Amino acid sequence: MSAEATNPEAHPEARPELRRRGRTRLDLRRLGRAALLGPTSRDRLPDAIGHVAEAHRAHHPDADLSILRRAYLLAETSHRGQMRKSGEPYITHPLAVTLILAELGAETTTLTASLLHDTVEDTEVTLDQVRAEFGDEVCFIVDGVTKVEKIDYGAAAEPETFRKMLVATGNDVRVMSIKLADRLHNMRTLGVMRPEKQARIAKVTRDVLIPLAERLGVQALKTELEDLVFAILHPEEYESTRALIAAHAGERDPLPGIADSVRAVLRDAGIAAEVQVRPRHFVSVHRIARTRGELRGSDFGRVLVLVGENADCYAVLGELHTCFTPVVSEFKDFIAAPKFNLYQSLHTAVATPEGYVAEVIVRTRQMHRVAEAGVVALGNPYATATPDAAADPDEERVDPTRPGWLSRLLDWQQSAPDPDTFWSVLRAELAQDREITVFRADGGTLGLPAGASCIDAAYAQHGEAAHGCIGARVNGRLASLSSPLSDGDTVQLLLAQDASSGPAAEWLDHARTPAARIAIGSWLESHPDRALSTTSAARAPLSVVGARGGGGNAVADLPDATVRLAGCCTPVPPDAVAGFLVRGGAVTVHRIHCAAVAQMRAVGRTSVAVHWRATADCRVTLLAESFGRPHLLADLTEAIAREGVEVVSATVEPPVEQRVRHTYTLQLPDATGLPALMRAMRDVPGVYDVSRA
Repeated sequence: MSAEATNPEAHPEARPELRRRGRTRLDLRRLGRAALLGPTSRDRLPDAIGHVAEAHRAHHPDADLSILRRAYLLAETSHRGQMRKSGEPYITHPLAVTLILAELGAETTTLTASLLHDTVEDTEVTLDQVRAEFGDEVCFIVDGVTKVEKIDYGAAAEPETFRKMLVATGNDVRVMSIKLADRLHNMRTLGVMRPEKQARIAKVTRDVLIPLAERLGVQALKTELEDLVFAILHPEEYESTRALIAAHAGERDPLPGIADSVRAVLRDAGIAAEVQVRPRHFVSVHRIARTRGELRGSDFGRVLVLVGENADCYAVLGELHTCFTPVVSEFKDFIAAPKFNLYQSLHTAVATPEGYVAEVIVRTRQMHRVAEAGVVALGNPYATATPDAAADPDEERVDPTRPGWLSRLLDWQQSAPDPDTFWSVLRAELAQDREITVFRADGGTLGLPAGASCIDAAYAQHGEAAHGCIGARVNGRLASLSSPLSDGDTVQLLLAQDASSGPAAEWLDHARTPAARIAIGSWLESHPDRALSTTSAARAPLSVVGARGGGGNAVADLPDATVRLAGCCTPVPPDAVAGFLVRGGAVTVHRIHCAAVAQMRAVGRTSVAVHWRATADCRVTLLAESFGRPHLLADLTEAIAREGVEVVSATVEPPVEQRVRHTYTLQLPDATGLPALMRAMRDVPGVYDVSRA
């Protein structure tokens, strides 16, 4: 099945622009007549399932088709007499769903379950019969699909349906593959329903199933679903896009000529490659038209280059950028950095001498198969499992192909307090189209949506224990919990020792993941008094100021000048320093790498040479970060006093999220004692970091 050229069956007038090359669309009424003829001889498949067998053998030449024959006979017998609203015998529906999956390359077990996916729900066939006839694996998948079938939940019907679907999918992604193909066929035949019901089903498909197809990498299903939804929900824009494509069909298409030029370039370079022109589907053309305005001939499709090996992809890219003019801003490397849905390709755009700009996709044939079929192309995830791996249908098992985002959905869906919350959060989660990976301090990894903050990382790693999180280190540096994370960051989360700690209401402004938002919201609802107290106005910091001041033991080469050590960087011997003359004739001394040095030079401040006296005493400002607890200030000042250091001034900020920040200006008798002083302060219980200002 092509992921680019789709065929919205509900709108036959669109077919000339989107007609598939190769196998034609099945005549369901003819299939229905064939189905009603009953079984054929045992030495060959029934005619009605011949198309499925042909498509399956194209991907799996050695597949045993006998199980498909038996599954078809059971499905046809059990559904006999049932009719669809469109008028065809009901058996045409599982046949069509199975053909969709067969064209995507699904393995035999998936196709067998697809043929039987409605039998347990709509006929007298039981799961025990399916297990006895087809084995535990097929039974497990059929049971999973049965559990996601829509039942009457009133206003909460769709949320509850998809909650069930997520749980079933978590145990085997093949359940979702069948559900997506099932929805695609239903959307193709949606024209027999009332307009209001068409719109309702199309909206759910747009909000949930299309994003799920995208995340599972099944582009072939996703793009056709997009076109079908587009035609129902936006008929006027659909018609204008259809007219645009029809008008283009009567003009000269420059893409075949560009493809011929690409073939010639690659042939001369000795690179074996297959070059195709891939027409854009309706929604893609509509998006390009909105972005670029008036479309040119090369905007209605893309050039696809298929090669054998990964290295050949980069060789093709080099030839294209050498022989054509590349559009650098359009280059994307999804081979070195694959998308979260398994997608890998090189994307680029080149300009031809005639002035056309053509988008080019370069990938291997295996990448192409995965790009079209996604998880369907992965085959049976339990192929290497022991024979009795699925012996217990009630035992939870983990699909080895389960994506990280799906694991997260399975975790938080259990915590959603009601269907409406689940529905809204599910849609928000699926709207995230990019994922990042961050590293934990213990060497593990966390998969998070792009834009996630330290708060999201805290709840992903610690669950409800993250209520006591008071800060984080990102790449070794202290960061606030609201700090956004980037792909590849290392994050160490700091938890309060006080078990009664809780999140602040402001955390919801920075939480992006459902797990974090649901957990924070639940805690705030159960602690309304604490929630209000976290937003109260901050108290003024407590300050203790000593009597000493001045420039310590720094000396400026300027007679009678007053020397001051800069508070922004608090230099101490033997730091390399720079001095600048400021208003009032004073000289401020900065560390040479202080950001203020560049600012002083930029505004034309006079530079003054400074040096340190031979005496060893110095003044320094230190920042201490700690958990809040009683007697902390007393313990810190005692540790400072034990080192023989004088406190010139001290500022203690009020606790924020159980975290306290102390600022000390200290007079040291000997600069060499600074490392020992900082170690002594870090050893005070509750202090987790001490650094120079």
